[in-house]
Amino acid sequence: MPTAYVLLNSDLGSDNTIINEVKQILQEEDVQYEVQGVYGVYDIVLKLSSDNAEKLRAIITNKIRKIGKVQSTLTMMVIEEQENL
Repeated sequence: MPTAYVLLNSDLGSDNTIINEVKQILQEEDVQYEVQGVYGVYDIVLKLSSDNAEKLRAIITNKIRKIGKVQSTLTMMVIEEQENL
């Protein structure tokens, strides 16, 4: 199943607002997701899974990356061929 991990940097103190907005966006989509605030270089980690890799790319590019107060993102797509090794 196509899966992506998205690491987000946010404006200071806006983590909870962004997490709530991500949840609202993704509840309307047919994807599985987990979103959590983290300590470290990045502020939020988002895991997305769907039957359609193009759908994941569209959600990340057109919705997640355009959320206000998101400074930057780093997206890592899972190599599906290695999932069952």
